[in-house]
Amino acid sequence: MVKAASGFKCNVWLLKDGVQADAKSIMGIITLAASMGSEVTVKADGADEEDAVRAVVALFNAKFNEEA
Repeated sequence: MVKAASGFKCNVWLLKDGVQADAKSIMGIITLAASMGSEVTVKADGADEEDAVRAVVALFNAKFNEEA
């Protein structure tokens, strides 16, 4: 997640249960405690925000490219 989000100039956040975390920060992501099946919102702000959101959503949809 951090690697994917860091590839963009815009700010990228993940939101879960009213808590917002910087998607470019592993510690921020850990604080969300988002387990499998959690509902997470992706938000971005900046020049390449649409591409960033698409990339992060694709990563979630691909289950982070991990094998089952």
